Amino acid sequence: MSVKEYRTAAEARGGLLIMRATPGVAFGDRVQIEDHSGTRRNGQVIRSSDEEVLVLVFEGTDDLDLEDTWVRFLDEPVEIALSPELLGRVFNGLGAPRDDRPPILSNIRRAVAGSAINPAARTYPREFIQTGVSTIDGLNSLVRGQKLPIFSGSGLPHNRLAAQIVRQAKLKDEDSSFSIVFAAMGVSYADAKFFQDEFASSGVLRNVVMFINLADDPPVERLTLPRTALTAAEYLAYDLDRHVLVVMTDMTYYAEALREVATAKGDVPARKGYPGYLYSDLAEIYERCGRIHERHGSITMMPVVSMPSDDITHPIPDLTGYITEGQIVLSRELHNQGVYPPVHISPSLSRLMKDGIGKDDTREDHPRVAAQLYALYARALETRNLASIIGADELSERDRRYLKFADAFDERFVGQGEAEDRSIEATLNLAWELMSMFPRDTLTRMSETDLAKHYQGSD
Repeated sequence: MSVKEYRTAAEARGGLLIMRATPGVAFGDRVQIEDHSGTRRNGQVIRSSDEEVLVLVFEGTDDLDLEDTWVRFLDEPVEIALSPELLGRVFNGLGAPRDDRPPILSNIRRAVAGSAINPAARTYPREFIQTGVSTIDGLNSLVRGQKLPIFSGSGLPHNRLAAQIVRQAKLKDEDSSFSIVFAAMGVSYADAKFFQDEFASSGVLRNVVMFINLADDPPVERLTLPRTALTAAEYLAYDLDRHVLVVMTDMTYYAEALREVATAKGDVPARKGYPGYLYSDLAEIYERCGRIHERHGSITMMPVVSMPSDDITHPIPDLTGYITEGQIVLSRELHNQGVYPPVHISPSLSRLMKDGIGKDDTREDHPRVAAQLYALYARALETRNLASIIGADELSERDRRYLKFADAFDERFVGQGEAEDRSIEATLNLAWELMSMFPRDTLTRMSETDLAKHYQGSD
């Protein structure tokens, strides 16, 4: 390791330190900054030229006296230590402990930037992951290696849903090889405590690695946190052969930190002030999940994306939708009605669902049950809109049945207790109970074998 030390800091702004007269510094190098009081901060070179070097300071540049600041370029990338002892621990965005326990000591250290995965080495995502949430398992199933974001809005219970998924997620046959990496960015102290208490009290913390960046922590640390979390996930998946579910909340805070740094760098802004490379930056994170040939482990991702003003066309959810394989959309209307989790069925989808359900994964009738439920609920929503115009009393008997189905579906299938962990069998049985509100000839997407085995109606 070749260490270069300078005292030529020229300017500090927005978490960035500008250095001049620093030749031979490479992009991505790890940096150590020592201020006038002897306090050390960490950084990384994000732009290097003959004229100046731009350093991203993870702890921020507040109170730096430039004349008395020493900057050391360590000629190595930003790395974290990795070992099986990661499980059950809580870290910050740089991999330093937040749980008052000693740091991880290991000979295995890897760069948080990760390594590019050869596209030819990837294998198609398959095999069902059970979250215990009916609207996900039954209608928008998650499969190993998939990227399935949760689109939410301000004030909606996405943190509660994320915590529930972490508590309940499991493989149907391989519980012992399943782990969770949980990454929280820009959360309040109360939310951070909520997550830790929830995981500890439910007993899942021992199988979870947590990375937390608080709202009052330096925003630039958020740019490293998802990469640090994914480096830990890659170690658990590809070194320890575990199936890893990565839950990230909230990618909007990450994108806002990226916009703040891009503005300080002087990058040309694009939509709503975000840099033009927002798409490639998000893709760099999301594409680190998946499955690889001849590796037993896998990485599945469920990032939370809060939509400013509930706008699904906002750049962050919009670009996320291009990269990922579906989305779970939360509804403010359902939330206001007291339905939890308020999953909006119509715009939600899982593009890889068909590859993780059916006879060998969930149950033979699952694909047809999902299709039939969607068809019935779509017709029921049309009837509900009609009733709001002409009144429920003016509806036909058949339409009133659809209206009754819509209410029962929202209350019983979409709605479930925060501590209620439904198996896929319980979800499908509940779906049949609701579909049996209709005559057999209405269920046109079901086979005769399905109807003979599961139909619970009177005709």
